[in-house]
Amino acid sequence: MLSVKDIHYYYGGIHALKGVSLEVNEGEIVTLIGANGAGKTTTLRCISGLLTPSSGEIVYEGKTINKISASKAPYLGIGQVLEERHVFPHLTVEENLMLGAYSQPRGNNTKADMADMYRRFPRLEERKKQNAGTLSGGEQQMLVIARALMSHPKLLLMDEPSLGLAPIVVQEIFDIIQEINKDGVTILLNEQNANMALAIADRAYVIETGNIVLTGTGQELLTNDEVRKAYLGVN
Repeated sequence: MLSVKDIHYYYGGIHALKGVSLEVNEGEIVTLIGANGAGKTTTLRCISGLLTPSSGEIVYEGKTINKISASKAPYLGIGQVLEERHVFPHLTVEENLMLGAYSQPRGNNTKADMADMYRRFPRLEERKKQNAGTLSGGEQQMLVIARALMSHPKLLLMDEPSLGLAPIVVQEIFDIIQEINKDGVTILLNEQNANMALAIADRAYVIETGNIVLTGTGQELLTNDEVRKAYLGVN
């Protein structure tokens, strides 16, 4: 479904991505793990069109998409859940969800899609008339996931969905990720909680200072001594 080939990206004079290559097959959960500043977010933003790689190629469903704009990505079936829960705080939960459906054809049954989101996330239905800025961190994360799903993505890019959440909420978010995948959505996940991310991943990549340094199945990397020492807190 997605092939990232030798992409480079510079923030001014900083060489943030140094030839990143990865692949995501239809139906998979693929996770990208690494320390802060390793290039995880930059990689996702290059794929979604928020950034344009300096060189290399990004191929999605057989088409090169290096220069698409982020506003066009949902029309291709690419959704993104951004880091740090970017809700529209002064709009209601319901209005946030409606905005997620902007790429859908006129006449699409948005009300049915919203009902499906409320079935999947009951707390959002309870708060549908509340301004999104008044929700808890976990509820806001559910909202941004639901908003992304309103565009009917085939590929969902998720950036640090567990960041800053209580452990019980983190477990709930990871359960939701697996449910979304079982419903047919392919997922590329950036996550600092390497233990949980690798446990649900079909395959994974380790990125360090803009380079992919290791790849394997989620289970292979969970038991890899280097990964266990560097990312899982095991000596």
